[in-house]
Amino acid sequence: MLNNLQATTTLHNGVKMPWFGLGVYKAQDGDEVIQAVKIAIKNGYRSIDTAALYNNEEGVGQAVSEAMEETGLSREDLFITSKVWNADQGYESTLAAFELTMTKLGLEKLDLYLVHWPVNGKYKDTWRALEQLYKDGRVHAIGVSNFHVHHLQDLMKDAEIKPMVNQVEYHPRLAQLELSTFCKEQDIQLEAWAPLMQGKLLDNATLQEIASKHGKSIAQVILRWDLQNGVVTIPKSTTEHRIIENADVFNFELSAEDMEQINGLNENLRNGPDPDNFNF
Repeated sequence: MLNNLQATTTLHNGVKMPWFGLGVYKAQDGDEVIQAVKIAIKNGYRSIDTAALYNNEEGVGQAVSEAMEETGLSREDLFITSKVWNADQGYESTLAAFELTMTKLGLEKLDLYLVHWPVNGKYKDTWRALEQLYKDGRVHAIGVSNFHVHHLQDLMKDAEIKPMVNQVEYHPRLAQLELSTFCKEQDIQLEAWAPLMQGKLLDNATLQEIASKHGKSIAQVILRWDLQNGVVTIPKSTTEHRIIENADVFNFELSAEDMEQINGLNENLRNGPDPDNFNF
């Protein structure tokens, strides 16, 4: 299953989503993000994750268009994700934000559209808009980001369509055990943002020991741990050697003992904001 960069998981509506992708948070619009996306696609990546907030959807769109021309890939070969930002949440405003995202990306259809954060009093209306876009065939899959179990339960009370994906902060220090169990039970695919804890795990002794044993980097071990836990992962990088190195995780396997050791690093420690307590 997890034997190459194009390996996919099947979402509960039958859509196939790559297990591995490129995140472009903080990649500058223009040359930086264009080059990163083109390098990734040229080196076998098929999934690109952006968001309205990142202000680089235009660059992602340009890169996707150029990469398809240069590699002969078709639009169906690629999986593009974007997200509606908090300031645009609500029914009509989400529909308008989606149109702007599509214009910037230069795409007819999006593979996955996410609610970026659970904005109180708004995320249900936002979700209704995503359901409409899905029914209209503008999006192949819809989901959420940064939702706790209680947010998902609340959303699903009134939702016609269950989220297909929940993208959350996830790394060895924040294993999201309760959420992971809930999402598995509900057939909601968990996806990791900041899988490397923004570099804060790259000097961890336990991870270093496991990495040395496999002849891999700590980053590669963490990303492999994500995949073996059934979590889609989208590490962010703009440098060519790192983009290539991050994806070189399909030619080794962590043992049950390795997995247990990494699981043991969990401290429920967040690097980013808590979805119950954010003010943006």
